Amino acid sequence: MNPYLQLSSVTVSFNGFLALNDLNLDVSKGELRCLIGPNGAGKTTALDLICGKIKQSTGSITFNGTILDGLEEHRIARAGIGRKFQVPSVFRDLTVSDNLRVACAQRPSVFSNLRPGHRQADNEAVERLAELVGLTDQLKKPAAFLSHGQTQWLEIGMLVAQNAALILMDEPTAGMTAQETRKTADLFLRLKGRHTLIVVEHDMGFVKAIGDVISVMHLGQLLAQGSACEIEANPAVRKAYLGRGGITNA
Repeated sequence: MNPYLQLSSVTVSFNGFLALNDLNLDVSKGELRCLIGPNGAGKTTALDLICGKIKQSTGSITFNGTILDGLEEHRIARAGIGRKFQVPSVFRDLTVSDNLRVACAQRPSVFSNLRPGHRQADNEAVERLAELVGLTDQLKKPAAFLSHGQTQWLEIGMLVAQNAALILMDEPTAGMTAQETRKTADLFLRLKGRHTLIVVEHDMGFVKAIGDVISVMHLGQLLAQGSACEIEANPAVRKAYLGRGGITNA
């Protein structure tokens, strides 16, 4: 079976600096993959590359049978790839309900909004999404008044509303409380299978709770890959993290 997402011998160079150096990465459909590694390892660059924010110097990227090389960001998004950045991107002046409604309206038009039952269908979709991300009690609240964790969940709900088959997340638990982090882990476990997720994260407790496969990056390359136990026991990984408090505190 071919990988759902495949990065083949990908190199990204910034003024001669190799941010990604002959990176090979395969992800299966429905998988929850975690990317970890020291700062500067190339994790965020890999996400930027997959969503089209930057382009590779060499190599190729294939998603669900579509070659992404050279495609603009909006075409990659339409192919089913959604990106959640470190800083949430929501409409702060709109309510939670309206944010989700906007995300559901992929082809907004006057005529489509006048269709019988259209409003009711939207309401049902919004309610399902709010329940999924734990915001049912916040539907009427402006997004500006949500907690940090709730804002993160809202943005994830908006990506789900847009039918993103592959969701890329960059440090989703940064700034969260312990309780919010646990709820986020539960949310990701509900999403995997229905969606494919790639998560860049430093919190190893969170990574252990959610990751099917952990990929360790170092100096722009794939250093190691496997389960949490395999990664922690890997000598090359332990060496890369020396002086950083060990892999557990990455």
